[in-house]
Amino acid sequence: MFFVTAKKSSIILLVITVIVVILFSGYVFIINSKGTTVNLDVNTQTPEKKFIKYVEFNATYSLMEKAMKIDIESIDKDIHIDWITLLSYAAAKSGGNFNKNSAREIDNLTSRLQNNEGIADITKDLKYYNYYYEAYSAVLGGFVGGYIKKNPDGSVAGEPEMNYGLRVFHPIAKGFSYSHSDDFGNKRTYGYTRIHLGNDLFGSIGAPVIAIEGGIVEALGWNKYGGWRIGIRSHDNKRYYYYAHLRKNRPYAADLKEGDIIEAGQIIGYLGMTGYSTKENVNNITNPHLHFGMQLIFDESQKESDNEIWVNVYNIMKLLDKYRSTTVKNEETKEYTAQVTYYAVDEE
Repeated sequence: MFFVTAKKSSIILLVITVIVVILFSGYVFIINSKGTTVNLDVNTQTPEKKFIKYVEFNATYSLMEKAMKIDIESIDKDIHIDWITLLSYAAAKSGGNFNKNSAREIDNLTSRLQNNEGIADITKDLKYYNYYYEAYSAVLGGFVGGYIKKNPDGSVAGEPEMNYGLRVFHPIAKGFSYSHSDDFGNKRTYGYTRIHLGNDLFGSIGAPVIAIEGGIVEALGWNKYGGWRIGIRSHDNKRYYYYAHLRKNRPYAADLKEGDIIEAGQIIGYLGMTGYSTKENVNNITNPHLHFGMQLIFDESQKESDNEIWVNVYNIMKLLDKYRSTTVKNEETKEYTAQVTYYAVDEE
């Protein structure tokens, strides 16, 4: 009995050894359903794509304003300091939970960079700096940079003047009051229980809704949750902006359509209270407001999926409150026109 058991153990050990050798040689042999031996070169298999799958954006209004000011004021100096670098460093130092030391961290990094220390050397032992830099570049990447101001008809008066600074706008036009609170993650129950993935800006019906950044109109039409809504993808494809609950009957700016290329500051629609209905043009929202959301896209598989990344834009809305588009109403057509839009210009 012992002889048989030992013999079986030896056979099993031999089989395991052969399998290990085969695996390490880069091949796997299998027997298919027809009994034929097939080999697969495991070294030629396509590796799984790696991309960011989760982002929690907690940068405060005051820290963003501080970092942005340093960025803009340093553009003409010997060493230009990017605000995303500053915020990413502070995030890596705090694990993404900004605290009372974060402003000091930004000042400290600014000083070191001004003294010609390289960011790679400064962050070499900072484990998550690269993650935060990629994540925050997706959130804020198009916000600060070069831009040219354009007239309502798209023309540029005289020689194009290059500007540098914040080149995005608040989604509610100047002169139209609104209120909001940090409501990201609150409970919603229409259709099914879920969390709120945006910031609700409560205002008056008909207030002009502004494209905060230039991009391409990807979605236009009725959605039972968002009513009349607009989806705009940024030019770098990283940000998808969602503007929902627009006005009934005339929700959009005249002639707006899918595929249109738009600019920061351009009027895209009008605030309303549509939605929560399978039937178009229904006001089933209790209070007039614009639902504004930002989705990050690191891979196209994240779009329209269960793996979407929506970030809290509450503090971004606070930052942009000072940067609101001035509009003029045409009393004949009742349409509004933005007095100026921004055409982004990035150095190659």
